[in-house]
Amino acid sequence: MNQKIAASAAAAALLAGLLSGCTPASEPSSQPAQSASPAPTETAAEKPYEGTTLNVMLAYGGAEASFDAFTEKTGIKVEYVEISTGKALAQLQAENGNTTADIWFGGGVDSYIAATDLGYLEQYVSPEAENINPAYSDKDGYWTGLALVPAGFLVNNDVLAERNLEAPKTWEDLAKPEYKGEIIMASPAISGTQYAILNGTIQAYGEEKGWEVWRGINENVDFYAQGGGEPGPKCAAGEFGIAVLAMTGGTFAMEDEFPVTALYPEDMIPWTPAPIAIFKSSENKEAAKVFVDYMLSKEGQEALREADARIMARSDVEIPAEIGNVDTSKLIEQDVRLFGSQREDLLAKWDALAGDKESN
Repeated sequence: MNQKIAASAAAAALLAGLLSGCTPASEPSSQPAQSASPAPTETAAEKPYEGTTLNVMLAYGGAEASFDAFTEKTGIKVEYVEISTGKALAQLQAENGNTTADIWFGGGVDSYIAATDLGYLEQYVSPEAENINPAYSDKDGYWTGLALVPAGFLVNNDVLAERNLEAPKTWEDLAKPEYKGEIIMASPAISGTQYAILNGTIQAYGEEKGWEVWRGINENVDFYAQGGGEPGPKCAAGEFGIAVLAMTGGTFAMEDEFPVTALYPEDMIPWTPAPIAIFKSSENKEAAKVFVDYMLSKEGQEALREADARIMARSDVEIPAEIGNVDTSKLIEQDVRLFGSQREDLLAKWDALAGDKESN
C-alpha cells in the first residue's frame, strides 16, 4: 500500500512538472514560487521516523508480540535479539558500551544500574514517567521500569507425586534435604531475575540468615541454568520437580499444557523492575525515545500486558488475572539501588558458594 502511494505521488509530481513546462512563456504562472515544494503529508507529520529500524536487546519473554502495534502506530520497525541481562552486560563491557543496539528491554535491574555507572546508557526522562512509581525507575532517568516481575516456584505435580514430596511453600522449604536434586534455577550471575531473588531474600533475611538459607538450597541444586528462560520448560518436561523462576503469564500458561502448578511463596515474594533504557551509542535516539514513550504509555503498557501478563509499572493498568492471585503485601520491601552497589560483592560470595555448579 505504501509503495503504491509513493509511486502515485511521484507520478503526480512528474506530471505537474511536464504541465508547467508546457505553459507559454508569455503567460506568467499564477502560483507562488514556493508551491513547487510539496507540503508535508499528514502521514509524514504523524510518523516522522517511519522507515527507521530499532535494534533491541530483549530479556522480556513474550514482549515481541507487542512490537507490531508500535510499528503500525509509528512506522518504526523493531528487530530484536533475546539475551539475558547478565550476558548483555558482559557483552557491553567487552565492547566498551559501543553496541549496535538502540534499546535495552526487560531483565534484571542490577545490570542496568551497572551499565549506568559505566556510562553506557542515555539519560532520558519520558513524559510518561510521571505515571510510573519512582521506586521502579532510576532517579536520574537512565532507565525506567516497564513492569514488576515477582518470583516464585513452578512444581511438576507428577514428579513430586512419584517422589512422595509435597510442594514447597517458603524459601526455607527449598533448603530441606528431601528436595536434593529436584530444584532447577538460573545462575544469578547470568539471570537478572535470579540475582534479584538472591539479593532480595538476603535483604529480607539479613546477611547471616540469608546465606544460611542459600547454602541449604545450593545443596539441593545439581547445576544452575544459564538463562532465566530454562528452568520452567525443564520442570514442565519432568526433568526436575521444582523450578525457581519469574512469575509471568507465560509461567502460568504452562499449567494448561503440562502437569505443573505455579506457586507464590507464602513467606516473601522477591521482585525486580523490568526496565527499559536507551543506549548512549544509539544512532537512532529520537526514534528510540518514541519507542520508550509508547511502552510507558497506557496504550503501550496494555499492549505489553496482553503480550505477556505481568504487573505493569503504571498503576492505572490493572493486574492481569493470568498471573494468579498475587498477594502484593508479600512483596519484599527492598532497596533496588542495592542491586547495583552490592552486585560485585554478592556475586563473589555466590561464586565461592556455588561456582562449581555454574555450568551444565
